[in-house]
Amino acid sequence: MAKTPKHCSFCGRDEKEVGLLLTGLEAHICDECAERVAEFISETKSAARKAPELKAEELPKPREIKEFLDQYVIGQDEAKKNLSVVVYNHYKRLLQKDAGDDVEIEKSNVVMVGPTGTGKTLLARTIAKKLHVPFTIVDATVFTEAGYVGEDIESILTRLLQVSDYDVAAAERGIVFIDEIDKIARKGDNPSITRDVSGEGVQQGLLKLLEGSVVNVPPQGGRKHPEQRMIAVDTRNILFICGGAFDGIEKKIGARLNTKSVGYSASKDIHKIDRSNLLQYVAPQDLKSFGLIPEIIGRLPILTHLEPLDRASLKRILTEPKNSIVKQYIKLFAMDGVKLDFTDEALDVFVDKAIEFKLGARGLRSMTETVMMDFMFDVPSEHPKSLTIDKETALSKIGKIEKRIV
Repeated sequence: MAKTPKHCSFCGRDEKEVGLLLTGLEAHICDECAERVAEFISETKSAARKAPELKAEELPKPREIKEFLDQYVIGQDEAKKNLSVVVYNHYKRLLQKDAGDDVEIEKSNVVMVGPTGTGKTLLARTIAKKLHVPFTIVDATVFTEAGYVGEDIESILTRLLQVSDYDVAAAERGIVFIDEIDKIARKGDNPSITRDVSGEGVQQGLLKLLEGSVVNVPPQGGRKHPEQRMIAVDTRNILFICGGAFDGIEKKIGARLNTKSVGYSASKDIHKIDRSNLLQYVAPQDLKSFGLIPEIIGRLPILTHLEPLDRASLKRILTEPKNSIVKQYIKLFAMDGVKLDFTDEALDVFVDKAIEFKLGARGLRSMTETVMMDFMFDVPSEHPKSLTIDKETALSKIGKIEKRIV
């Protein structure tokens, strides 16, 4: 007697036409239908989940946010104040109710300008710890114009959805930090008449996110294709914070300041300009000269700068923050039962070399890693009770780097 072929109870195909057929008591389901059912259940649960309500009494005040940042980031008081106020206003904007008037609070996106190693990304990562809304950090260097190898602008929202566990309501009130925003600057001074794959074209694509619109986002990221399911995300309530080094923008600032030197009184004002830190005079027109299109600048109304780190600030960074480099190494060695100490002169060596190599706070990490690498290799096996890093030890270890550079 011939065996009766089994069919999928959902799509009707028999077991020869499918990859796998799961058998139940009185029904069968193929692997493809099972995947569709799983997707449907996941989407239904996601839609049913409601984002937790924000409560006005639970909102951290601007001063509280800044005090929290002070525990991890040294200096940069102006940038901290601006970020604290912007984030607090973002909270209040999400809480605004229909007050019976026509006043609607607009969001204020931010752009931070500062040399490498001054703490732009650290500020973003630290403030994320204090927030009650989804927060993600993306890198603008990977974005290209649609149709080219790289990531589409919509992948920003894909990352935000991922940290929100695909809760669209929560993602639509989140905060996005776009790092290296200066890397998508227009390459020439004039508008491009041809494709600018990773410059002006990306800025044009970023406009719709910054100004607020409903964007169809591929849930798993990657390129869009017609058969892929999309998630609609409204960006009107998403706050965007951008950061970039804008290397060379000081020349644009200097040129602009010099053009105003007319007459005797103007020449007196020039002497008041701090030539060692021109970045404090940065203005929107300097971003335009650097290569950001005016439409982007207009949607980033708050412009703040980060101060270059001086010697005193770098030394404080080594020891004062909760997660300072020195405290991290002391904890690492304590886990092996070793008491680690750094002399004050050794810390001065780390600071001097970081300044010499012009690496900012990142240079401190490089110098410390270089000095500690041999000890981290030997100490776990030798089990000394204590270890002291002095000036001579630091200089001898860092000398290896200088010989390679020479």
